[in-house]
Amino acid sequence: MKLTLWTYEGPPHVGAMRVATAMRGLHYVLHAPQGDTYADLLFTMIERRDHRPPVTYTTFQARDLGGDTATLFKIACQDAVTRFRPEALIVGASCTAELIQDNPAGLAESMNLGLPVIPLDLPSYQRKEGFGTDETFLQIVRHLAKPVARSAQITANLIGPTALGFRHRDDIIELTRLLADMGVAVNVVAPMSARPSDIARLGAAHFNVLMYPEHAESAARWLESHFQQPYTKTVPIGVGATHDFLAEVATITGLPLRADTTRLRLPWWTRSVDSTYLTGKRVFLFGDGTHVAAAARIAREEMGFEVAGLGCYNREMARPIRALAREYGVEALISDDYLEVEAAIAALQPELILGTQMERHIGKRLGIPCAVISAPVHVQDFPARYSPQMGWEGANVIFDTWVHPLVMGLEEHLLHMFRDDFEFHDEAGASHHGGQHVARSPVDEAAAAAAVDGGSMPPEAAPALGQTAQIIWLSDAENELKKIPFFVRGKARRNTEKYAETKGVSSISIETLYEAKAHYAR
Repeated sequence: MKLTLWTYEGPPHVGAMRVATAMRGLHYVLHAPQGDTYADLLFTMIERRDHRPPVTYTTFQARDLGGDTATLFKIACQDAVTRFRPEALIVGASCTAELIQDNPAGLAESMNLGLPVIPLDLPSYQRKEGFGTDETFLQIVRHLAKPVARSAQITANLIGPTALGFRHRDDIIELTRLLADMGVAVNVVAPMSARPSDIARLGAAHFNVLMYPEHAESAARWLESHFQQPYTKTVPIGVGATHDFLAEVATITGLPLRADTTRLRLPWWTRSVDSTYLTGKRVFLFGDGTHVAAAARIAREEMGFEVAGLGCYNREMARPIRALAREYGVEALISDDYLEVEAAIAALQPELILGTQMERHIGKRLGIPCAVISAPVHVQDFPARYSPQMGWEGANVIFDTWVHPLVMGLEEHLLHMFRDDFEFHDEAGASHHGGQHVARSPVDEAAAAAAVDGGSMPPEAAPALGQTAQIIWLSDAENELKKIPFFVRGKARRNTEKYAETKGVSSISIETLYEAKAHYAR
């Protein structure tokens, strides 16, 4: 463990909370000090849930460490059962409580609470949140799933969606529609919206749809081994992957492949003249392994982008992501350190970042557009509207999400180009007001400056990383630099300064700028 300002994953007990919060009729008793209750905010504030996570904390304090903390845990268990009346209980310890070794599993089992008690062994100092979700769901399935007869109709379980997942709620709806078009009904969705009694009838399905390998692959393998249920290997994110997924379902079930693409709007645009503006744009991808792998395929095969770099933060997915990176001719970045990710992006200078909430902040600092493709995310990526990532509608949403930062970047570039025009210069006011527009007030100017300082807008002439104080830009060169789109302006500045250093030039003029451009264009 290390001290950091931001992290891609929490400790594994947060993963267990994601599973418990997604389910109904399940309660989590967590042996943890008072400070570890911060995790509630992740669900109520960021995900905007209308209820607290079903978690009871022992909330021991420093003065309790000299006494009997085991008794505090037993009291918390009994109180949780009496108050919430769950169908099943999961018990575990946070990273802090793990140090006092009270053995929550043994304590709960000895109490004879009259309901299934599922112990969780989540090594807080070796593993992280993703492991916590996968291991917790596996233990729930192992303890509660029972052999049952197959359903008369061909059915599937959708496994993997959890609380705090990136568009998991809407992906369930989209996959249910896709399967219905194939004549396949959904037996159980789990963990999200499932009760412990639903887990008991997982075996009735003919196969499992593994939506997110990070969260449910261990459970999928266990069900395949014990209940002879095959599971899908293709994650249907993107047009090509959705077609492959439906073909895989057809192979498993023996049903004819049916793909109703009437809702799909992406292909028409890729055949249009406008799409050539994005062809060859260099993108950097980072996030969880599932979404990065899917996004890389979409970027190259469906959008015509060039994948300049990719990586993931969850080490459980390191092997497939490294293999994918070799296929794309780049080196994979496997790291949970956001500073390493920022350094990689700054070095590559892509024209678009596809990442998490942190890459959105990195993009603001570097003046590079960013679209969010993966958890962890903030409140704006838990929309009230229907906004899946999977299936045909998911392809439409991805198209909008990825293209808009680049298209709006072009619009902003045009406004910068015409900043000295009689209609668009800074003192002209808002042009959409027509003849009624007035010059911006000093207050407005101060607000714009504050936005730049705060990082919400790319600065006009941000100093390059590692820029030396000896090099100066002449005003004519500075004005010419402003004509370059802001999302590649930083790269142009850096390349020009590097060229000037190699030539021993201390003052950059227009001639130097264009000489550098010609040099790097060779």
